[in-house]
Amino acid sequence: MNTAPNQQQEQQKQPRDPAVWPTLQAHDAIALIDFLVDTVGFLRTAVYQDEDRVAHAQLDWPEGGGIMLGSYDPAAKSWCLEPGTFGAYVVTDHVDALYERLTAAGVRVLRPIEDQPYGSREFAIADPEGNKWSFGTYRGEPRPADG
Repeated sequence: MNTAPNQQQEQQKQPRDPAVWPTLQAHDAIALIDFLVDTVGFLRTAVYQDEDRVAHAQLDWPEGGGIMLGSYDPAAKSWCLEPGTFGAYVVTDHVDALYERLTAAGVRVLRPIEDQPYGSREFAIADPEGNKWSFGTYRGEPRPADG
């Protein structure tokens, strides 16, 4: 089903600010943080740790938004996320350069870079914990101005 907005609706739209913070846990959160910062390009904004256990980390994406993560703790039953089960789509205007950098670094590519029929150019990788990351140019559809 095609839900593309008409021209009048388009004029009533406005861009979105990031307000959702995806979260994940890792068996080796320190190594995952290093991979996401040093290899992928996230910014290390905050890392609170007790020796080798990360209680909370915030990594910002330079183009907006970010993620939060910590060490896997199966005893924390109210909020326990199995490592390797996370997936995210990350928007970037530099998709080709990022793809080249990640493939040169030997990162496991799940889906090679490709133009999509909906106008995005994107690719997908797996991080060392098995989480899936898709990077592309698609910014989502604008929200109605009154919504």
